[in-house]
Amino acid sequence: MLPAPVPPLLCPVCRDSLAPGGHGGRSLVCAAGHSFDAAKQGYFNFLVGKGTVFEADAADMVAARFDFLTAGHYQPLADAVAALAAPALNRVPGGPAPLVLDTGTGTGHYLRTLLDRDPGVAAIGLDISKFALRRAARLNPEALNLVSDVWQPLPVADGAVDVVTVVFAPRNAAEFARVLRPGGRLVVVTPRPGHLADVAGQTGMLGIEPAKEERLATSLEGFFSPVCTQELDLELSLAPGDVANLALMGPAGHHLDRGQLVARVAGLPPLTAVSARFRISVFATGGDKVPTPAP
Repeated sequence: MLPAPVPPLLCPVCRDSLAPGGHGGRSLVCAAGHSFDAAKQGYFNFLVGKGTVFEADAADMVAARFDFLTAGHYQPLADAVAALAAPALNRVPGGPAPLVLDTGTGTGHYLRTLLDRDPGVAAIGLDISKFALRRAARLNPEALNLVSDVWQPLPVADGAVDVVTVVFAPRNAAEFARVLRPGGRLVVVTPRPGHLADVAGQTGMLGIEPAKEERLATSLEGFFSPVCTQELDLELSLAPGDVANLALMGPAGHHLDRGQLVARVAGLPPLTAVSARFRISVFATGGDKVPTPAP
């Protein structure tokens, strides 16, 4: 349940350091006595307080994402993210293993590819959906999988992380800058105009927001400096079931009914050509805003 050594964690209640406790290595405790036990599925629930305004992915959304990603449709994207993270994951002789924080880890597929590429890397997978973390904990048992809210102070010590990855997930620039070491990398994946446009109308998927790239740069300004950008286009041939999973696994899944969606895609041909268009943006720590240290 707990990797050895445990990454430098902070208690989500008092912000003191967490360390392994009892229960056969299945608990984390701080000096103040706050204790967190692993769920039977292998993840730790760090949600505390009044909760969040962010809507967690439901079980059917997570199942759709798991099936779609397991089929390998987005594997080239996972490979590209791992390759762009790699330059910041060099092990220092005698030092700790490089640490990756995958925020919005979902089912853990993107993190799995990174860990397969760099087996000596330590990892934290973080998501607000317990349904997603159940899948991620099984896929990435060597990672520390945490249910946590990215809009709250992250349960990770200052300067402890070498790479933060964010694939179609919210971005908390101040907290990312706080937990990253000097010279660390932030790798962000966003959709580009035209992404999945071939099937958006039939499935009720949400369109790409205008000026999305500009808003990304603005949200990170002052905390990060741009390093490079890579555009990736995938030409997919999807069966109707794949199209349904694609629609249900994204933000529109919060509003779509699976039965109605299956009926919508029933009239599609055996294979539908779908263009997936991604932008992978890499940033380095450094800016004129100073992250607030965790108390």
